[in-house]
Amino acid sequence: MKETPGLFGQTHNNSSRDYSKEESWGKNQFNSSFPASLIAYMSSKGVKPVYLKTDENNHVVHDYISGTELYKINPLSMDAFYNFEASFSAYDKFYTGDRETIDLVMVDSASDSQLIGIEIKLTALPDMTTNKKPEDEYSCEIVVRPPTINFIACSICNNFRTNKEKDKLREFLSIVPKINHWEEPEEVLPHYQSILSSILKISSYLSKKQTPLIMQTVWKTKGHKGILADDCLDVFVWSNLAVIQMCGDVDKANHYKITRPMRTIIWLYLMLLDYVSIQGQFDYRRIVRLHSYNLANDKGYSISGSQTYKYLKSAELTHPRISKYEIKNIILGGGQNYLSPERRFDAVIVNSPELFER
Repeated sequence: MKETPGLFGQTHNNSSRDYSKEESWGKNQFNSSFPASLIAYMSSKGVKPVYLKTDENNHVVHDYISGTELYKINPLSMDAFYNFEASFSAYDKFYTGDRETIDLVMVDSASDSQLIGIEIKLTALPDMTTNKKPEDEYSCEIVVRPPTINFIACSICNNFRTNKEKDKLREFLSIVPKINHWEEPEEVLPHYQSILSSILKISSYLSKKQTPLIMQTVWKTKGHKGILADDCLDVFVWSNLAVIQMCGDVDKANHYKITRPMRTIIWLYLMLLDYVSIQGQFDYRRIVRLHSYNLANDKGYSISGSQTYKYLKSAELTHPRISKYEIKNIILGGGQNYLSPERRFDAVIVNSPELFER
């Protein structure tokens, strides 16, 4: 009997995507569905993703997180449902306007309850800024979109829901002097350090309450060649607070202009300020639209591999733990034949048929 195309852990009608259909293997779908199944596969082998989180001093530290801890349910449970490009109801109440979708919402189908919303990145290792460096200095670029900043703000608001808790949040925000025209860079820039300090104080306060937000899957090639390395795949999970630190660290001493990472901190501050000022909600799209600071809003910010290296540096980054020869255990039933070589990872798989030889 011919095996139906599928992905490991998503083979018993427990996904919002039907992998028997070619349209479920498009580049945008594959970039989130493959990493989701990689977590299930790693979980089956007892391999825990690296968890990047912050301590009370806002230093990014490494830990490990199991697939069950990440998904809030065993990835291979019959009750685990993979809902892609869905809104996460736990955060919906904190912002106005159309609901924003997140890459993956894990659902417990037994209770029909949403468990966690996760952003997913599929990133090449090394990137263009590190591919000529020694192998132990390879790293990946990461791009953070405006909706991710919305989700960070929501995750923070989720810890300040009572009147007493909102007063505490106001206390953190109040260290920033009154700014009348937030859309004017020259009015905001002199106060950026106090804005950043406010966000970092909040982050430190919540250090024991952080939650996974970004699941960054890395796929390694041999330098800049389009050939998969034998030590090919691994996953790094960023907590909501680690993402703040990622952008808070970059250009924080810039006194001449507002950069994308700085703008991200400002957006986050304004979302939290609105939350404690305007009936417990904020309009994140309005904040993004009105506070561009002469920068396009297509992305929040990106940082190159040479910048992410200090966060990701680890044995797992130098030698990812899942072999390229295990890809055939994750892409099942000839699913690779549905891939279109439009992006590098898809293309490398399509052009490596030997990986699927039994």
